[in-house]
Amino acid sequence: MSIQLVWFKRDLRIHDHAPLADAAKAGKCICLFVYEPELLEADDCATIHLEFINQSLTELRKSLRAIGGELVLRTGKVITLLEQIHHQYGIQKIWAHQETFNHLSYQRDRQVRFWAKAANIPISEIPQFGVVRRLSNRDLWANHWQRLMNQPVTYAPTKIDCVKEISPGSIQDPANFKMNSVGRTEIQMGGEPIADDTLKSFLAHRGENYRTQMSSPLAAGLACSRLSPYIAFGNISLRTIYQAAGNRLKEIPAHSNLEKHWRQSLSSFNSRLHWHCHFMQKLEDQPEIEFQNMNPAFDGLREDQFNEDYFQAWCQGKTGYPLIDACMRCLRQTGWLNFRMRAMVVSFAAYHLWLHWRRPAIYLAQLFLDYEPGIHYSQFQMQSGVTGINTIRIYSPIKQAQEQDPEGRFIRKFVPELADVPDKHIAQPHQMNLMEQSLFGCQIGKDYPRPIVDHATEYAAARDRIHARKNARQTKQHSAQVYEKHGSRKQKSK
Repeated sequence: MSIQLVWFKRDLRIHDHAPLADAAKAGKCICLFVYEPELLEADDCATIHLEFINQSLTELRKSLRAIGGELVLRTGKVITLLEQIHHQYGIQKIWAHQETFNHLSYQRDRQVRFWAKAANIPISEIPQFGVVRRLSNRDLWANHWQRLMNQPVTYAPTKIDCVKEISPGSIQDPANFKMNSVGRTEIQMGGEPIADDTLKSFLAHRGENYRTQMSSPLAAGLACSRLSPYIAFGNISLRTIYQAAGNRLKEIPAHSNLEKHWRQSLSSFNSRLHWHCHFMQKLEDQPEIEFQNMNPAFDGLREDQFNEDYFQAWCQGKTGYPLIDACMRCLRQTGWLNFRMRAMVVSFAAYHLWLHWRRPAIYLAQLFLDYEPGIHYSQFQMQSGVTGINTIRIYSPIKQAQEQDPEGRFIRKFVPELADVPDKHIAQPHQMNLMEQSLFGCQIGKDYPRPIVDHATEYAAARDRIHARKNARQTKQHSAQVYEKHGSRKQKSK
């Protein structure tokens, strides 16, 4: 027997899945997903991710069975399992999507390609995002992205001929792996059908005020698409989303207030779809940024000044800054936070607490259900001010609370110690006098911590330190090189 092997990774769907469609046309298939202990037990993975994967695999198996196929589940090293399958059935070709994930997956993919070449087995790795492997320069990248998004989606096969003799294997419980675990009470469920429903509800009604509400920690929960975990695990393709958004705009009556709202919101939304791949391209071009400063001129800036007590307070949501603490606790419960609040908590760790970005990045990787390394590490470095090519933004957690949560609804939801604190003190409860603390049932230093740092002092110190380094001649030389490699370019005409 000679079979086509479809290797599922972070592309757990059947629609707009070119490797699956092409393999189904080529002959008898084995559709394989591998639980890889090395990846699952890595420090950037957590139980929350495996639970989402398992839900996605359950739906993927249903979809494949509906068209006559089967999803084969195995646990171990990919090369070992491929060798076993090849020995028993004979692999004619391996079909997969290109992947830009973490260092472990990068090394795994290189090893698989090396093994396949030695075994004389061709591999077809098809891009599923606008990420270009071995990109020579950024100048025409935007054109490439646009062409990919405009290509017709690949229809799911209506029938697939799979090997019947192979055991399908079973869903693996997180308890079978040594994984990081954080308790959750509210979490999005995985799977292609839910991804499709989420997209439909966003385009039908939730997204109308996306542009004006995406910065609010409360309103963003509904106004944002909430598609990011489905994109990260491949429950839906970026192209499907992009084209559906375009079709939605065509349906709206012209020259109406409805059109104006939707046009503005979908324009902002499509920009972020573009940014998704823009940031992933950075990791593709420079995998080292998972571990190292993008701009080496910033090496040594924070590494030797890491304060463990500050870090633990930040992780636990006990910094004494209500909006910071609410955001961190929200993440621990839900696995999701809107972009403005993500930028703020990273800014606070980087500037107010002067923490080097690597450990906070790993901790948030465990909390973000939609963890995508290319976006994650690029954004962490940008928000920490170590790229040299981005504007330095030091968020005030007090100002953000006053602007984005003036009534304290988000803060009180996730920081119940402040439930009875009045609106005028919700951003800075430590400013209440003793009588007010007693009256509102919140003793600062006992029921809720005092601020671990002084905002004004640390803001000024961080601003001076980061700008001094950024403006140094050596830094500017390195920054020019970083921009040449990673800087955003406006789309050029064809």
